Amino acid sequence: MTLFLTSSPCDDDVPEGCGLPCIFFRRNGFVENLTRCVKPGGRFLVIAAYKDEHERNDEMARTFAGCFAYHGMVFMQAAVLDSRNQANAAALVASSDVILLAGGHVPTQNAFFRELGLRALLADYPGVVIGVSAGSMNAADTVYAQPEEAGEAVDPDYERFMEGLGLTDINVLPHYHMVKDNILDGMRLYEEITFADSMGRTFHVLADGSYILQARGEITLHGEAWMIHDSVMEKICEDDQSIAL
Repeated sequence: MTLFLTSSPCDDDVPEGCGLPCIFFRRNGFVENLTRCVKPGGRFLVIAAYKDEHERNDEMARTFAGCFAYHGMVFMQAAVLDSRNQANAAALVASSDVILLAGGHVPTQNAFFRELGLRALLADYPGVVIGVSAGSMNAADTVYAQPEEAGEAVDPDYERFMEGLGLTDINVLPHYHMVKDNILDGMRLYEEITFADSMGRTFHVLADGSYILQARGEITLHGEAWMIHDSVMEKICEDDQSIAL
């Protein structure tokens, strides 16, 4: 398997006349690395976070398939896996060449992935998997579901750590610049919630446009990123740079 863990790969700076709401970020070699791994003419599958939001899921699949096509990777087929066809999950996964794990609410997506038995379905998957935001977070063996919605940070029953897909040991936290100053349930998201949760653990914090590529036994971080471990946060990579993890 080739695994891309992204914060968001979507660049809203779209050329005039493109007709898409976004394209992929070219910086940090993202499109270049995708092109190396994704063969045109394959089958593309988006696995949804919100299984019953069918219109939203279809639009997402069209947009991402359009992004691939814009960058020269045209698929012969693009499909969505959600509540409409979850009984066929095994066949859809097995017949796909590129799978995108959609963004959304981490626990909601995690519950759907468990319904699908997706961990087992992806255990020997030989294709390309791309995580986007929550999809990257749920790709981990043990997921850290950073509190996000009101009430989650103070709810004693909110499950912050749960079993994920087991595709990587890396815990990604996405959208750093977007959420770094957030106040949740009266607490600073990072300084008062996430730092405490990092005791004995390591989180990799990504800016949009940054990503981690896991392929051929190597793991490389590309772009602006930080590491949190035992309540200490340090910057470990800059835009247009890469480091081995």
